[in-house]
Amino acid sequence: MNQQPVMQLNAAHRAALQKHFQHLAGADLRLRFGHAVKPEWLTAYVNAINFEDDAVFGVFYVCADGLELTGVAHLTLYDDTAEFGVSVLPEYRGRGIGKALFERASAYARNRLVKTLFMHCLAQNTAMMHIARSSGMQIVRDASDADAYLNLPRSDSASLTDELLAKRVALFDFALREI
Repeated sequence: MNQQPVMQLNAAHRAALQKHFQHLAGADLRLRFGHAVKPEWLTAYVNAINFEDDAVFGVFYVCADGLELTGVAHLTLYDDTAEFGVSVLPEYRGRGIGKALFERASAYARNRLVKTLFMHCLAQNTAMMHIARSSGMQIVRDASDADAYLNLPRSDSASLTDELLAKRVALFDFALREI
């Protein structure tokens, strides 16, 4: 089980998602999305997330203003593949949040019969490259881009139970932090 409780987000979390992305600097946004983005593009991106077809995960920490969404993963599901994207606020990096988000997203994908999980990023995105390497992904580098692929095992009763437990722990953790 992940060290960080990772919660699956829904449409009610759009404001927290928007705030999360607004706290990322331009260079971090470029690494996350692969190109420079403007505030209006971020708003459109957050508003366009389809929580019915895709999965979005987050890690919350308690801060002075309440709960802060410190890490976000967006898993876009296709037929038998899924694409993973992640961002973590600078002051929370190095705590295993990105890895926890990857593990939760890959378990989710596995249990939805996804065969291949992939990441596309800029080759200079050392955080994404670290997640890819440490997860055993096959990495293909082009001049400025990199793609990483992971063949997921078939789901089984243990993976389904682990996902259900992770979901319940995250909800319980979130409820405790809101108090």
